[in-house]
Amino acid sequence: MRALFYVIDLALSLYIYLLVAAAVLSWLIAFNVVNVRNQFVAAIADFLYRITEPALRPIRNIMPNLGGIDISPVILIFIIIFFRYVIQLYILPNVP
Repeated sequence: MRALFYVIDLALSLYIYLLVAAAVLSWLIAFNVVNVRNQFVAAIADFLYRITEPALRPIRNIMPNLGGIDISPVILIFIIIFFRYVIQLYILPNVP
């Protein structure tokens, strides 16, 4: 049972890295540093969008418009870190 919680923790930390990569790639696309006409960049951008958007959309619907600043990835990262701490501090010590 303990191994299951370790796998969940690993998946949550991997998802944090994917959120950061999606945010950085969106900045690079917005500032025209990378070209989305490149098939490799477009494939990576599409993958990151499809992976992160289902989790970010509910947060974006709740958040007010901040004038082009999107802080939903930061909020989601804080939520994921909170769940990781709950698992590590309260659930994992009670699992035999």
